[in-house]
Amino acid sequence: MPDTTPGPSTVLPVLPALSAQAERLIELGVHEIAGLSADEIRAFAAEAEAGTDGHGGLLAVHPDRAPASALAPLLRRDGKPGFVVVDMPDVDEFTPCGLELPEAPLCVVTGIDRGDHMANWSPDEALPALTKEDRTPLVLTEGVHWVLQQPEALERNLCFMTIGSRLRKPNGALDARTPAIWISNGTGRDGRERRDAPKVGWCWWNNRHTWLGFASATGRRG
Repeated sequence: MPDTTPGPSTVLPVLPALSAQAERLIELGVHEIAGLSADEIRAFAAEAEAGTDGHGGLLAVHPDRAPASALAPLLRRDGKPGFVVVDMPDVDEFTPCGLELPEAPLCVVTGIDRGDHMANWSPDEALPALTKEDRTPLVLTEGVHWVLQQPEALERNLCFMTIGSRLRKPNGALDARTPAIWISNGTGRDGRERRDAPKVGWCWWNNRHTWLGFASATGRRG
């Protein structure tokens, strides 16, 4: 068993203001992927940050509107685009599990934490701990949105899993793979040209990895 004594997580810079995040999504063409106008994105961000200092959380598009397969290539690190591993062609079938997203095209995800203190835990060990802390694990597309807005959320040996997304098999059982976002070493089927690129991949539900925490939030509002 890992040491389950909670420890401090690395403190990341505050996310950009929601209005700035809206402009970032528009710049990347995420609004077009989602079938939204630029004005709709801007209006939602303006309303969401009204009465706050603007730093209200992470602006995210519902995965039904902007799936991980469309968002991952927009990631950048050292000028290299993000990618989905070749053995995860079903990436968009990993859907929210055990949580409910707001029934709206856009939402704000609050209180995001990378979960560094859970590095070397398995998802099976981390999920009940997050639940006990009244935290909700991020779904995969929320994790991608986070890195789109804050690339430094991915660091060597400090990356994260997004266990709010699971794949349910036709027989109703959950697939043992769980999605994660980390930095490619350029080995194996990734290809040397992808070394240091942001990578959407998967890990087994019962396995532990020293470089992966568990990204979570305090809540979501639509």
